[in-house]
This record gives sequence, C-alpha cells and structure tokens, in this order.
Amino acid sequence: MTVHVDVLDIMSKLRAAEESFAVATVVRTVSVTAAKAGAKGVIRPDGTIVAGWIGGGCARAAVLRAARQALADGQPRLVSIQPEDLLTHQGLKGGEERDGATFFVNGCPSQGTMDIFIEPVLPKPALVILGASPVALALAALGRQFGYHVDLAVPRADLTSVPDADRVTDGFSLPGLEQGKRYIVVSTQGRGDRAALETALGCEAEYCGFVGSRRKFATLTEAIRQAEPAISDEEARRLSKIKAPAGLDIGAIAPDEIALSILAEIVAVRRARQRAELDSHTQNAKRKE
Repeated sequence: MTVHVDVLDIMSKLRAAEESFAVATVVRTVSVTAAKAGAKGVIRPDGTIVAGWIGGGCARAAVLRAARQALADGQPRLVSIQPEDLLTHQGLKGGEERDGATFFVNGCPSQGTMDIFIEPVLPKPALVILGASPVALALAALGRQFGYHVDLAVPRADLTSVPDADRVTDGFSLPGLEQGKRYIVVSTQGRGDRAALETALGCEAEYCGFVGSRRKFATLTEAIRQAEPAISDEEARRLSKIKAPAGLDIGAIAPDEIALSILAEIVAVRRARQRAELDSHTQNAKRKE
C-alpha cells in the first residue's frame, strides 16, 4: 500500500520544525479490520492524529497510549489488538506484554486482529556549549558522536581551530535555538566567564553545568547577584540549579576525560527525566481507563 502523500508531507514538515511525533504503521491484519496493512498515522505527543488512518475506536485508544509511551522514553512499540477469546487461547490478557509486543482486547463486532508498529521520531537534544576551552571543544566533538545537536557559542577571536559543532555563534548570544530538550555547559575557563554565565541564565534547560572550581563559581555567582539591574526571580532560580563543577566524579584530569564526565552526567539527567515522564504518562493513562 502506498503511503498517502499528505502523511509524508506532514512527517517532513514536523521533522524540519524539530517537533516530536510518532508514526504508527499497521503491519498485519487478520479477518475484518477498518485499516489494512501499510496504513499509517502521524501522532503528536498530546495524542492528536494529524495525518493518516490507523482504524476506528477499537484500535485508537491502544495506539495512542503506546504512542505517548514511545515518545516519553524514545523506544518503539509493537501493539497487537486481538479478540478476547484469541488472547485467552494464548494465555494472554489485555495490557500484557510478551516477546516484545503489548496485547490489547479488540471489543469491536468485527473481531479482527491488527498488529501496529509505533516508532517515535524525536528531535536531537541540543547541547549548547559556551566557550572555546579544550574541554568545550572536546565536549562538542563527543556530543555529536552521541547524537546531540551541538551549538557552540564563543567569540570567533578565541577559536584557534575549526570546531566540531553543528552551529557556531560568534559571541555569547544564542539566537534561534530550537524548541526541545536543551543541555547547557559553560566552559570558558577565564575568557568571558561572567558573560557566558549570564547568557546561560537566559535559557531554560534540562541541565546547566559550569566547568571550573566551586570557589570560582561562587565568586561569579555573588557578582551576578549583586549587579544592577538585579536578575529576575527566574534567573535566580536557574542560577541556583547550575551544577558546578560540571560532570560526574570519575577522577577526570585531561580535557577529554572531563568532557566525558560532563556528557555522562547529561546522559544520566536525560534518561532520568525520560523515565519520570514515562511513569507520569502511564499513571495518567491508567486514570483515564
């Protein structure tokens, strides 16, 4: 079955806009079903089907629930919707998982079976690095290897080589950042520390870290708090949450090692948030059932 051009067009537009969505594809049907193998639906995180067709009410609730879970943890799902007597014959119950698939009861009169594969499509998480220190440059290269969209902001006069980054901004301004998960690291190490920190305070982020000693960070923090005009309450909240020094304590010494410790800390924060979001989505779905 050829995918309708509207589905492909919507998927292309959502990708270009760096928006999250899930693609549900009917991979197998048995007996009478509303949608046939090859049918696709494009689903937003709020459960809205913006394009395509995946069947009627018999399939919709199960697919939307699985799509929300897939978008929360970034993992694909296989959903099998079957008549209750067929599930019972296999020793299964609705909502049970086995061999990588989650099974649901088809309560419609048609009593057909549909297997639907759900794939999350997520924008790259943004790693925003302020500075051109050896740690900053090492972190930029490492971040790209791990699938982050790397934005490096630094005065071009401070660059002595071409950085391995998706985008380089001259100075510490950060125009045009994409929506989505953002992780910020200030690694100026003596060249524009305060200016970079003040820029970081203007961005909401899942994580913000400062490469430097606790004493140095405390001195900078105090200067920012005492400056006029005073920082806003939101900026004060963000300042209080900055991790300094950035990175997990792995005994790192060399710039590459420090970069590794920082990226490891970012991964830990990112995955913990994903697990929390998945738990929240699951609990909300159970309340609605």
